[in-house]
Amino acid sequence: MEKFMGENFLLKNDTAVTLFHDYAKEMPIIDYHCHLSPQEIYENKKFKNITEAWLYGDHYKWRVMRANGISEELITGDANDYEKFLAWAKTVPMTIGNPLYNWTHLELQRFFEIDEILNEQSAPGIWEKTNSLLNGEGFGVRDLITKSKVKVVCTTDDPVDNLQYHLQLREEQDFPVVVVPGFRPDKGLEINRDGFLEWVEKLSEAANIEIVTYEDFLAALDERAQFFHSAGGVVSDHALDSIVYEEATLEEVTKIFAERLIGKKISITSEKKFKTYTLVYLGKLYSELGWTMQFHINAHRNNNTKMFKKLGPDTGYDSVNDDPIAKPLVHILDALDKENQLPKTILYSLNPNDNTIIASIINSFQDGQTPGKIQFGTAWWFNDTKDGMLEQMKALSNVGLLSRFIGMLTDSRSFLSYTRHEYFRRIVCNMIGEWVENGEVPNDLVLLGGIVQRIAYYNAKEYFQFPELVHVHEISEPLL
Repeated sequence: MEKFMGENFLLKNDTAVTLFHDYAKEMPIIDYHCHLSPQEIYENKKFKNITEAWLYGDHYKWRVMRANGISEELITGDANDYEKFLAWAKTVPMTIGNPLYNWTHLELQRFFEIDEILNEQSAPGIWEKTNSLLNGEGFGVRDLITKSKVKVVCTTDDPVDNLQYHLQLREEQDFPVVVVPGFRPDKGLEINRDGFLEWVEKLSEAANIEIVTYEDFLAALDERAQFFHSAGGVVSDHALDSIVYEEATLEEVTKIFAERLIGKKISITSEKKFKTYTLVYLGKLYSELGWTMQFHINAHRNNNTKMFKKLGPDTGYDSVNDDPIAKPLVHILDALDKENQLPKTILYSLNPNDNTIIASIINSFQDGQTPGKIQFGTAWWFNDTKDGMLEQMKALSNVGLLSRFIGMLTDSRSFLSYTRHEYFRRIVCNMIGEWVENGEVPNDLVLLGGIVQRIAYYNAKEYFQFPELVHVHEISEPLL
């Protein structure tokens, strides 16, 4: 029987053990999409206790606590932090089979050197030990980042953001981590959603452009993208819960925007035309800037109206959507590619039924120049489980090149979540190790170790071309 989460956790054969410990384990991290706070990084925030570090804003945990019968008072309510921690400790034993069980204990092991299993009995002692460490030296968020060997953090930022903390971080010389903004213009695409007109006003102020026409709107988006670029930004991100494509002329969309600007709601068809034209425009802009474009597709958000009104978005009431994606996605990529303005693009779907669809689509738009230019993004949200990661990588390897995969990201609001990269790397190494054990690939550690290192770090470094890393030579370069 294996020791619970011992050094060979998830590594079920000798090749996997070698690949992880000799090749993957010490690789740095490029976290190219997350929801961390640049302000907290700049201020080197220290957490007053483990509840603040672990449970504030973590809707992954909130969902399973509700499923375990924990009252909202002990999740997002007014209970004190110790009571909330005890409620989480009561829930953890019930999460076996869920990655949260392993993630929780990985974080205890790696950050706090605690090998105890968290439950109601061990909770008081773990509360005391973790809080003692968090209140001591070396546990600010910058320390947590650097201890995790992170080299790049890409946050998620609204185009109207002034990027104050990103700009201040760029002026610092003593923090060895690149922190860059990610351009997330979702509010500018949702033309029928409440708050759109208010957001346009904020965009106008941020860009210092009076927006009275659609062309003014595009010019303001352009200006903000240029500003993000000057602050080190090289990535954009779009939450395309339902991906659409409806061809339209500039004249049509100009009229649609003008109607919305005076307060009218527009038809579904007009909304699709606006979204299509604006998204293609942005794709061309990203191409000119040399950015990477990311599409997060097929989430069904804010399912519970009662709780949305009470708590707002991103509180654990989302699920997998099942809208068809193949035709509209192909049309968008093709519209950009026809004009030689398709940027590097990463495609994620929350619906695992889309795995082979995306894995097959990406190779229709590779350019024969940039390795892995169009990427099938890592298993996301409800899929960043052991099975979900394996299914995503198997779909990619079945019809494309796993060896060019840019690997894991945290997509997290927690500074303790970098252990998910270790979880992912162990799964990768075990999958490849199984192929070796089965005689499907040769036992060539130069080949396989190099591929593992590429998936863990080097592919992302080469793909994103962060200026600060382009000329950085690593202690060990990839083997191939």
